[in-house]
Amino acid sequence: MPSSKKPFRINVGFIIHEEIGNNYDFPFEFAKITLGDDLELRNFEGIINVGKTPQGLVVQADFSAENTLECVRCLCDFDHEFDWSFTELYAFDKRSETESGLILPEDAHIDLAVLLREYALLEIPISPICKPNCKGLCPECGQNLNEKDCGHRPEQPDSPFAKLKDLLH
Repeated sequence: MPSSKKPFRINVGFIIHEEIGNNYDFPFEFAKITLGDDLELRNFEGIINVGKTPQGLVVQADFSAENTLECVRCLCDFDHEFDWSFTELYAFDKRSETESGLILPEDAHIDLAVLLREYALLEIPISPICKPNCKGLCPECGQNLNEKDCGHRPEQPDSPFAKLKDLLH
């Protein structure tokens, strides 16, 4: 059973002595959890499946959660739901080690918190937008254009090709 201080540290020692192909599920569900120092997630749920292979223990994980992001257009906070999954191998020894460099610890306790955080961060958009048709902020007065129209209009560009636009009318 995972501890409350390290909920993603699981004892997989009993799986090491199982036959190749055996696997076990470890379900997780939290109303609120923080990964690392700054990634706060709500409605977190998922499952980790650990199976024995000749090279080590393969960990397959599927998770979903939500967090609060700030829209890059209107600067309003919004709830963002996302799903992520990953598969990693905890090798029994250096010969079976993959490029991720995960080796099964001697005490057979693996802590998946760092992996969960890294893969979750990959799913968070770099430029989050609250809704596809977000109008953003007025560049002149800063009014949130989703809430009301301030009446400001963008200036016509001072381009040498601006006169060509008149030919279209």
